[in-house]
Amino acid sequence: MGSSYRPGEVAELLGVSVDTVRRWGDSGRVRMKRTSGGQRLIDGADLARFLREQPTLPEPEAIVGQSARNRFPGIVTRVLADKVMAQVEIQAGPHRVVSLMTREAADELGLAPGVLAVAAVKATTVVVELPGDRP
Repeated sequence: MGSSYRPGEVAELLGVSVDTVRRWGDSGRVRMKRTSGGQRLIDGADLARFLREQPTLPEPEAIVGQSARNRFPGIVTRVLADKVMAQVEIQAGPHRVVSLMTREAADELGLAPGVLAVAAVKATTVVVELPGDRP
């Protein structure tokens, strides 16, 4: 298994409850496995597949007193690349964010379906970053 996520991480990234994520796993909609300690882990590539198949994700509850500060953490759902350019799609909560970048940049970041990434939005440009605490 490549990238994997705890149900709480997925719930926070997608703006849904942890119970919703667990139900997705229990119903087989998202592949989960358990660690030797019993912790549930969700396969990142399978999560990306699941997100691509959804017509829309549920809207998160209204958040009061928080600023997104133009940084949207999410899961990479698709990377389409040719010799020069790459189109990277990220599902960040109920939002699908698309970034165009050089293929070299996408390769250097190791962007692939299931990878946790952050879309940093400035005007009409979307820059994709990796959080510092992930391997």
